Amino acid sequence: MRRPLIFCLTPVRNEAWILELFLKCVSVWADCIIIADQGSTDGSREIAQKFPKVTLIDNPSHELREAERQQLLLKEARRTEDRKVLLALDADEFLTANFLTSPEWESIISAPLGTVIRLERPEIQTNASELSFFCGPWDFPVGFVDDGSEHKGQTIHSFRIPVPPGCPILAPTEIKLMHYSLFDGDRFRSRIRWYQCFEYLTSNKKPIELYRYYNWPLFLPPTAIKPVPKEWVNGYEERGINMSSANRDGSYRWDREVLRYFEQYGTAKFRRLAVWDVNWRQISSAFYPEEALQSFADPRTPAEKLVHRWLKRTQPYWSPDSRAGRGRKFVHRCIQRALRAVGW
Repeated sequence: MRRPLIFCLTPVRNEAWILELFLKCVSVWADCIIIADQGSTDGSREIAQKFPKVTLIDNPSHELREAERQQLLLKEARRTEDRKVLLALDADEFLTANFLTSPEWESIISAPLGTVIRLERPEIQTNASELSFFCGPWDFPVGFVDDGSEHKGQTIHSFRIPVPPGCPILAPTEIKLMHYSLFDGDRFRSRIRWYQCFEYLTSNKKPIELYRYYNWPLFLPPTAIKPVPKEWVNGYEERGINMSSANRDGSYRWDREVLRYFEQYGTAKFRRLAVWDVNWRQISSAFYPEEALQSFADPRTPAEKLVHRWLKRTQPYWSPDSRAGRGRKFVHRCIQRALRAVGW
């Protein structure tokens, strides 16, 4: 049987901090790389255009609509009628380099039509250029041996590829998907501030639910964090790719978007969200130095600040690796239910 083409499908919006590293790694294994750019202004488009395997398309949406961008990427990939394996990755996600030697890679390439590939996604962070990781309690459907199945996504936290009912599942255990989520800790915090605001405006989720969902990686015990195995990166490093070469520029698009929410809705609407760990007036001054500044002062009451301190102190009890006693967990869960009952 003829070897299928391997496609990488990636949405991009101002990912210059890591995009060059990502495309160097993807170019090792992909035949075709499709980048759907959503109005990047940081040089992402110019970076993408330097790589010969990249097809650059435009995502014209001004808002986060994951289903639409997934459809754009799928439609472009399906212009090619050849047999295809689709891997849908974000720009901060990297196949572990052991795909070069693992028999699991051949299993992926030779899987039957309609197979969904699920990969474990270790979260990567760095300390003094040394990569370490921790594992979340889940894996992700990121690959699909394309059979033309319809894809129906949703606005946020959507499956990236078709997952037909009853489809065969392939779940490798050696090859993983390294997620550089905490490579830049400030970027991660900026991102989860925006996610909390966005979901608070677009869903029925309450502040406590959003806090617990997004903040748990910041409160893991040291025992949960381990050095990245050499086989995850050596195959790239041997090709001259420095796996610690992403940039930290200290300016994050999510902060700008949170400021727009503040301008549109007022800060008081977001007072119960955990977004007040930074000086918003200072951030606004950096983004808009020529404009008259709003105060963007912290709108929280003393009681709301107390709840946020309690959330931070008790977050380790919601960690996947928590070893806290049942009694304390029970007490904190009772307090949390009471807070949710009054709008938290």
